[in-house]
Amino acid sequence: MNWKYILYGIMFALLWSSASTATKIALQSSQPFVIAVARFFIGGSLMILFAHVVFRKRLPQKKEWFFITVYGLLNISIYLGLYVIAMQRVSAGLGSLAVAINPVFISILSAVLFDHRMGTKHWISLLLCSAGVFTAAWPLLQNSFATVDGILIMLTSMLAYSAGAIYFSKTKWNDLHILTINGWQTLIGGIILIPVLLITYRHQQNQFDVHFFSGVIWLAIPVSIGAVQLWLWLLKHNPVTASYWLFLCPVFGFMIAAVSLKEPLTVYTLVGIVLVTVGLYTVQKSSVNKMQHIKK
Repeated sequence: MNWKYILYGIMFALLWSSASTATKIALQSSQPFVIAVARFFIGGSLMILFAHVVFRKRLPQKKEWFFITVYGLLNISIYLGLYVIAMQRVSAGLGSLAVAINPVFISILSAVLFDHRMGTKHWISLLLCSAGVFTAAWPLLQNSFATVDGILIMLTSMLAYSAGAIYFSKTKWNDLHILTINGWQTLIGGIILIPVLLITYRHQQNQFDVHFFSGVIWLAIPVSIGAVQLWLWLLKHNPVTASYWLFLCPVFGFMIAAVSLKEPLTVYTLVGIVLVTVGLYTVQKSSVNKMQHIKK
């Protein structure tokens, strides 16, 4: 068992899932796109500063700028831009379940575009993890609502994120450092969202207080820098197995909300944790056995 891979996967899921709670805190004082653009500018600028000034890593060259822009468009602008819009048209329960679509999309895209074959254990794991996320979100689904356009926008958002994951893992980045890639894709993705921010901005709906800054700083540093760096590292190994860690995100999200926002933690959450854990163990164990077989 690759314990480093497992540790990074858990750390990614924990940090990435904290984004929903940090966003809820920031939303008490500001509009969604104000939070998003501020987050991406702070996170992207810090990563670029460390990559090029502190660590002396090289700048992207020629086609690499195009690769980074496409990735930022998929991973930041389209994914999070549409997600913000969709969340105004669907309930929180459906929003929390949306993340479970990503591993399915990534598996399908890998199979169709790159002839990646999934074994029986992978499908079993996919079903177990999906069931776990659905079970954990069940209390939220009792009063769920959604519009047709909201569901379509949400699906497009998740498809963009999944396509971004596949795009990153299959692009030849040569020796370009991950911090450089993440920093520039985050900043460029944020810049693309500025026209949307200007169109939707309402001065009276924004107060730049402790709720805004605490939420944005958490989203910029532990999430956009910490979680995404771990995510890119996982994707470089295997985008399909990496995507399964996304199943932990809504489950961890419920647990974080229970601690920080005093939201109730139900037996459904605990059952969901068990199902997702068993599913993750199944797919990771299968991957380890496959690698050992290849070495032999």
